[in-house]
Amino acid sequence: MKKIVTLTILLLQAIFAMAQTISGTISDAATQKPLSGVNIGIQGKNEGTITDAEGKFVLNSSTKPPFTLVVSLLGYASQELSINAATTLNITLNAKAEELDQVVVSASRVEERILRSPVSIEKMDAKAIQQSPSANFYDALLNMKSVDLVTSSLTYKQINTRGFNTTGNSRFLQLVDGVDNQSAGLGFAMGNLFGPHDLDVHSVELIPGAASALYGPIAFNGMLQTRTKNPFDFQGLSVQSKVGVNHLNDGTDFGAKPFYDLALRYAKAFNDRFAFKLNAAYLTGTDWYANDYTDIDPNTPVASRGPNNPGRNALNIYGDEVAQTIQGIGRVSRTGYEEKDLAQYGVYSLKLNGALHYRLSNGMELTYQANYNQGIAQYTGSSRFVINGFNLVQHRVELKGNNFYVRAYSNKENSQDSYNSRSLGQLINRSWVKDLNGNQVTPDKADATWFQRYTAAFNGNVNGVSAQNHLSARSFADEGRLLPGSEAFDAASERLITTQGLSGAGIYSHCGLKHVEGLYDFSPYIKVLNVQIGGNLRRYTLDTQGTLFDDKDKNLSNDEYGAFVQVSKDMLNEKLKLTVSGRYDKNENFVGRFTPRASVVFSPSEQHNFRASYQTGFRNPTIGDQYIKLNVGPIIILGGAPINSQGLNAYENSFTAASVGAFANAFGAQVAQGVPFPTAVANNKDKLVKSNVPYIQPEQVQSFEIGYKGFFSQKILFDVNYYLSQYQDFLINTVVIRPDSEVLLEDGKVNTAAATDILGGKTQAFQLYTNAADQVSIQGISAGVSFILPKNYRLHTNATWTEFNLQDANPSNIPAFNTPSWKTNVMFSNPRLSDQLGFSVAWHWQSAFDWYGTFTSLTPGRIDAYSLFDAQISYKVPKLKTMVKLGAANLTNNYVVQAYGSPAVGGLYYLSLNFDDLLR
Repeated sequence: MKKIVTLTILLLQAIFAMAQTISGTISDAATQKPLSGVNIGIQGKNEGTITDAEGKFVLNSSTKPPFTLVVSLLGYASQELSINAATTLNITLNAKAEELDQVVVSASRVEERILRSPVSIEKMDAKAIQQSPSANFYDALLNMKSVDLVTSSLTYKQINTRGFNTTGNSRFLQLVDGVDNQSAGLGFAMGNLFGPHDLDVHSVELIPGAASALYGPIAFNGMLQTRTKNPFDFQGLSVQSKVGVNHLNDGTDFGAKPFYDLALRYAKAFNDRFAFKLNAAYLTGTDWYANDYTDIDPNTPVASRGPNNPGRNALNIYGDEVAQTIQGIGRVSRTGYEEKDLAQYGVYSLKLNGALHYRLSNGMELTYQANYNQGIAQYTGSSRFVINGFNLVQHRVELKGNNFYVRAYSNKENSQDSYNSRSLGQLINRSWVKDLNGNQVTPDKADATWFQRYTAAFNGNVNGVSAQNHLSARSFADEGRLLPGSEAFDAASERLITTQGLSGAGIYSHCGLKHVEGLYDFSPYIKVLNVQIGGNLRRYTLDTQGTLFDDKDKNLSNDEYGAFVQVSKDMLNEKLKLTVSGRYDKNENFVGRFTPRASVVFSPSEQHNFRASYQTGFRNPTIGDQYIKLNVGPIIILGGAPINSQGLNAYENSFTAASVGAFANAFGAQVAQGVPFPTAVANNKDKLVKSNVPYIQPEQVQSFEIGYKGFFSQKILFDVNYYLSQYQDFLINTVVIRPDSEVLLEDGKVNTAAATDILGGKTQAFQLYTNAADQVSIQGISAGVSFILPKNYRLHTNATWTEFNLQDANPSNIPAFNTPSWKTNVMFSNPRLSDQLGFSVAWHWQSAFDWYGTFTSLTPGRIDAYSLFDAQISYKVPKLKTMVKLGAANLTNNYVVQAYGSPAVGGLYYLSLNFDDLLR
């Protein structure tokens, strides 16, 4: 036993003799006050520590000197110290306005100073996220230049830049650690519903405008790159507990509602080779209410609309879209259900994430990451959709070196409980109607029977019901109506939500995508040029069980690939930088596309940088645009991929809908005058026009941009840009009528048999996806100024002006622009008002504009000018490694609507506790 004890003591002495102890104190150079949370690490090694509440640290290292010690803290200039032996250090750090000259990657796919970026780019780091008064980092994006955020739900906001805004944006790419965050079935990313929590976000970079030359077809109108924290660099346990309240004074009887957001992150590096991290976050609250009951019935004169209109079609009441014009009575609509009776306003978001990191060498790291995200949100599209229990599973494997990476990932969605609120209201209305004899009718006869009851009652043909009285007639027609909250109503809702396809409101999608990409930077080997080459392969898989696509019992997929090369050169003693890039993309259903980009940056000094660029972009049609095949009774909605319409003869053998209407009207007029049927057909058949609808193709954009970014006195950053963009080949829908017979004879004349088919009902209507030949342009200016003021105060302000030029285009062929002409932001903050106290405020204002959306069949709705005021005050408790934050998003509780038909959004008031660097 003595030998064992002696041996153990000698071994421990040897270990401690080998270990190098570096200790010391770190303080602020200006105030001489100790700094807590400073990172101290050995360069090239995963050995490090942080300072405590008194600025003290002790680092026991097994690395033999000499080595370099790296000292860093957000908001301060980093230091590198040469260490030759165990020592005690007294280090002072100088505050640095690093937010004015950050390093970005997304603009050129390589690290570069933001001042010398060849295109406009915005960045928000972890420090800015922590100081933001917004409810989360994603909401804080609104403070960036050019950004529009549209709220459909408490858990879902959609981002856009530079016009053509929508609630489901398939023209904007969102990447998280390089992974496309879209739902393949929806064709766009659901905001940050399936993204990271604030605790794990390291930085966010945003490029407004076309970025297809480097990032492919989805980056048509811009891209957002979110990077999460590497577990080697950010270790320990972090916990955030946030409680809040919303729905204060919202004009309803429901009262204020609680809001909870709990998240934790744990990361651990066991040595300089292996590390892991785990993230879990859960948010829950009551969604914003869509309760605008404005009458928008297009067939009722504006002066006659309102709650007393028998044909009322209220914006957020569903089922009342079903309407008829009854002879002698006028326009009458069915009684609908308010959204609150159909939606899921108890929303939540669950985010689970884990990652394993292994360093094969000091310059090469292998990563495996898995994400599971699930939640509830409301989405305003052609209807109000409830994204109910929708989950997205992602896997990522990546090998990254100093000058290359290879990445593979997959996204797989599971949506079988989501549903269409509007369809649900209409279908419930078809489940209880009785005829005049008291017998319940089948759903396919329910609407017609309801109007028969209404007509009979209004005309005085029902005993006990007052004639010529709309209220009495509606009451009689509604006998047996399922009332919200009743067992019968709940049972019907559950049955219809779980029924997919035309007979139900449910939505089924197990679509997914698989993606492989890589990049190699040849710059270390080519001294005269900087050269990067990259490429990708992607496959979409479709699985809707035939409820949306023609994919039942089929293995439908869609493949695409792309490759790019970028070359840059510094000249004139690095005062001039030229960059040229080009990308080729090919989707199996479309011809290949080449998208070039060229830029020049002139820097007469490090402080002043002028840039100019030419950028191109394109957008492939989404999977839905290509493959939808939905028979909704009177019409078949048909995606524009050639393979999708095989055998239907819709594109090849059809008449335009307008010419069919003209022919039918002229024929009917002649028959009414006594002209024989065959003669009337022969006289008017030439009014029919064969459709010439091309198969769907990608949209295209060309953009020119000039800009300047520079320092003044190292305390003021000025950034301004002007852009002009030309768009063409916008995706549109058009309606055609296909007769059973050939539309044209061999001599090119209209076939009489085809004209007769139209009159005999031997036709099929199709809504086809295609492109418009029209061209439009937009131009805009964005400018921002950032001030570093004395005593740690910061002031950032920016403004954006945008103009849409329709030129000679047909408005019906162009997507809705949906963008205010003016947006302004002002942010004022001080993270260190005292040793413990900090604050920040942010003000956003935008001008009024008209919103056009499919929810209202492109009937415009006014979005009034509005402003939002966010504020927070924070208090640090260093000894507990805790920050207390009291804040409010939309402090003044100004209820604003950001997309017509979506809910009004009011104030969200919160208190959060952040525990950081625990168990480190």
